[in-house]
Amino acid sequence: MASSLVQFRTDDTAKLKAISICERLGIDLPTYMRLCISRLIQENGIPFSMKLDGEPESKALKAMKAASRIAEENGIADMTLDDINTEIAEARK
Repeated sequence: MASSLVQFRTDDTAKLKAISICERLGIDLPTYMRLCISRLIQENGIPFSMKLDGEPESKALKAMKAASRIAEENGIADMTLDDINTEIAEARK
């Protein structure tokens, strides 16, 4: 399967905050973006929740919570990274 470079612009502060959150979650920003794209396509929406407790709630966090609720309602909220990678591997076969 061919791969493509996906680029977009964001302000420096947002990028640094995103990198910091990803690092605290144990992943890097490119991994997070690949995860988002794969799951977005598979579920035709935002199906998962990744959050840090004790952080102030922003509009983005509220949106992610709504997406988490939807994922919970559809029985897919508790997927591990291994589960996600397994589904991706199966889809690529």
